[in-house]
Amino acid sequence: MSAQIEEAAADAAPGIGKGGAPPPRGGKGRVSQGVPYLLILPAAAATVLLLGWTLVKNGMLSFQNLNPRQLIQHVTEWNGVDNYTEALGSSDFWSVTGRSVVFTAANVVLIMVVGCLIGLLLARLGNKMRLLLLLGIVLAWAMPVVAATTVFQWLFAQRFGVVNYLLDTLGWHSMADYNWTSGQFSTFFVITVLIVWQSVPFVAINLYAATTTIPKELYEAASLDGAGPWKQFTSVTFPFLKPFFLATTFLEVIWVFKSFTQVFAINEGGPDRLTETLPVYAFVEGMGNQHFGMGAAISILTIVILLALTAYYLRLVLKQEEDEL
Repeated sequence: MSAQIEEAAADAAPGIGKGGAPPPRGGKGRVSQGVPYLLILPAAAATVLLLGWTLVKNGMLSFQNLNPRQLIQHVTEWNGVDNYTEALGSSDFWSVTGRSVVFTAANVVLIMVVGCLIGLLLARLGNKMRLLLLLGIVLAWAMPVVAATTVFQWLFAQRFGVVNYLLDTLGWHSMADYNWTSGQFSTFFVITVLIVWQSVPFVAINLYAATTTIPKELYEAASLDGAGPWKQFTSVTFPFLKPFFLATTFLEVIWVFKSFTQVFAINEGGPDRLTETLPVYAFVEGMGNQHFGMGAAISILTIVILLALTAYYLRLVLKQEEDEL
């Protein structure tokens, strides 16, 4: 009888044959192991083709002195690391880098705060109001970047803008013909409002989806202990969704740091190049000043900065996993 039980247990145990020896692997097992790699092969090939080769060409261009003269004469002039040396030795580069960091930090803080508040609001609303709010933020999220930027240019237009009209109606008559792109701070204000408006739906929807995974028993226990909304957020919601906050913040840092369309379309980095961020600075130096090698070098340095941020994020994730273990 015991022999029959052992035989049945051996048959039921996955990967265990009679006598405790693993079953022999045939060709079918090797094929099943290769299926995941075959599935990701098209995406990997497209990534290498569209991004990898472009990155390699841009890297090669960053080591060249490429101006209109070289383009016309079809001459390739290699200048080593001169472009990098010139960029890193320029005070303008470090000024733009510092401006980009401050701009990114301010936007990410606003995006996360407003997005989390809307996400928590979605979790507390009724079905009809939640559906209405979700529809509104999804439409804002789905609007193309260029179209949204154009709308904001109309809203903040000097003569016929809705914003100036409303401010004038409310009593701020000095704002009737205010030029929002005449100064550094006001231009950054318009760009920040635009970027926050476009980014908040992503954070809000993801936070709402994440809150649905939190067991309701935790909130009930916190309520019995006398915890209010803020205490429930700090003791239940935030600890449970800490990985979400970490990943979303990192994604927003990358998205805001590399944003080009909004910054360039509003005022092309003006006035007097005071609102240029690193992507706009690379474009102006490369395409605007027709020093294509320098523009490529600045773009590579921008990628290096993003890689450093990625490494820091991965370090935080690994540390968090070690703490949980």
